[in-house]
Amino acid sequence: MITGQLKNKIDNLWEKFWTGGIANPMTVIEQISYLMFARLLDMKESSQERKHRRLGTEFKNRIFDENQQGLRWSQFKHLGGEAMLKVVRDEVFPFFQEELANKTSLGATLKDAQFSIPKATLLAEAVEAIDKLPLDQDDTKGNLYEHLLSKLTTAGINGQFRTPRHIIQTMVKLVDPKPYETICDPACGTSGFLASSMEYLTEKYTSPEQVIEEVDEEGNKYKVYTGDQLEPYREHINNDMFRGFDFDSTMLRIASMNLMLHGIEPANDKSCINYQDSLAQSFTDRYPLEASEHFQVILANPPFKGSLDDESIHSSLKTKVKTKKTELLFLLLILRMLETGGRAAVVVPSGVSFGSSRAHVGVRQALIDENQLEAVISLPSGVFKPYAGVNTDILIFSKGGRTDKVWFYNVEADGLSLDDKRTEVDDNDLPDLLEQWAKRDPKAESDRQAKYFYVAAEEIRKKKYDLSFSQYQAVEYEEIEYGDPRKILNELKTLQSEIVSELNELEGMLG
Repeated sequence: MITGQLKNKIDNLWEKFWTGGIANPMTVIEQISYLMFARLLDMKESSQERKHRRLGTEFKNRIFDENQQGLRWSQFKHLGGEAMLKVVRDEVFPFFQEELANKTSLGATLKDAQFSIPKATLLAEAVEAIDKLPLDQDDTKGNLYEHLLSKLTTAGINGQFRTPRHIIQTMVKLVDPKPYETICDPACGTSGFLASSMEYLTEKYTSPEQVIEEVDEEGNKYKVYTGDQLEPYREHINNDMFRGFDFDSTMLRIASMNLMLHGIEPANDKSCINYQDSLAQSFTDRYPLEASEHFQVILANPPFKGSLDDESIHSSLKTKVKTKKTELLFLLLILRMLETGGRAAVVVPSGVSFGSSRAHVGVRQALIDENQLEAVISLPSGVFKPYAGVNTDILIFSKGGRTDKVWFYNVEADGLSLDDKRTEVDDNDLPDLLEQWAKRDPKAESDRQAKYFYVAAEEIRKKKYDLSFSQYQAVEYEEIEYGDPRKILNELKTLQSEIVSELNELEGMLG
């Protein structure tokens, strides 16, 4: 839980960077991430030192050797501003770039890390602030970083924009990942879907007696989940459960940090997050699309950036339909990456649901005729503000199987205002969405005037595979009672006679 005081600490830290001359939100998050990582490295090293002292054993696999002790957070944080700036800029960051790749799983993503804090006073203030953050509390540090990421309030390049956390959490609950499954996001960005999946599993797989009641600085009660039932799966969770792909190196560093702060830290020779353009021809060099085993769960909000260069698209994605649109290509990619029976929840622009081009219809046909399209959830247009005002849907589907009926739900409110401010409001359909999803019954009679209903696949086929909620919603019209036509005709004749009489009288007055 992020308390009011902790939020204030993050907000104040953010403000220090802003007033210190770093106005780019991504740069601020990067620099804070690097400093947090430096502190976490030192905390990890100190923990191992204490363990080996207790056991009386030799500590061999050190992160910092005898000549690098001055690079540790616990050492340089006591230096004055100018001395600290020199050590961090000239020694700590080169250490990140050149030596960490072989020492930690996150190190490989730090090869291009750049130090961008221009003033010694700003660095000293940032170090002091980060030193007070509860990074030793697993239940807090992940939420803390998510709050930091929430400050990315501008859209990125190539159609990237951050998915609101409550939408991510809802999608995770809809697909209900299991601790023995594999989960992937082929356009992971900050790894929000992967991190949220870890949070969901931690809460769900905590024994009732292991739920800890805590009280924050303001007297508010909250619960801490230990995830004790996940211990048999811990090696799988750390090394094999999560995979994210992205071709933005900045996002990769932030994504890796996000997972680390959520307690996911693979062995040194593995990586949860991979630098790769998922749609590119080179993708199979890193991940074989033709492999017999793929992912069991995929969660994604792929970028909607229009069209790609045809030559850069992987040839296997062009066998089903001919298109250069990324939103369609990603759906085809996700179908390829899922193992048979695997399930996915994907955010798409609403045009995917009703577009009339051959490619649009072909992708929807593949979802329905060759796989099991389970649900189409329409989101209100303001959900992604202030990033974008695009209308979006969530598609939930499983690879293989058969589509008999598709469940539709129309979300009209998500608990926040649908303007750029996105302030909290009372109206929120998301809890009802989850409740109705859990108890949905394809055999029950559907009310087409409700927020949710089933539609038979055959009906969808007849409408060119249109997946728009409005296409199938029954509109209630007010019934109008019509009188006797002969009586109405007589009334019209009487009215006509009166009008003619008044016109004649008017002409007489003017004549």
